[in-house]
Amino acid sequence: MFSIEHEFDATVVTLVDEGHSPLGEDVIIHLFEDCITIEQYDPRSDSVQKITLSTHQAEDLAAALDLPEGVYTLKREKP
Repeated sequence: MFSIEHEFDATVVTLVDEGHSPLGEDVIIHLFEDCITIEQYDPRSDSVQKITLSTHQAEDLAAALDLPEGVYTLKREKP
């Protein structure tokens, strides 16, 4: 299950694990104009772990999900 919410400065996507136990913590993705952050609570450290991706890194990750093993470079259209 997931939810999508539009806030003032970002779109927030929350991914909820509905599989079999043990379930993973929710993943919260903030999509800003210039970057994307991914957060997840880590019960082992009792803290939220956060990574930040540039928009290009996020585009590369999305493309990588549908490609076989290898090394790739995406051709980007110039604005």
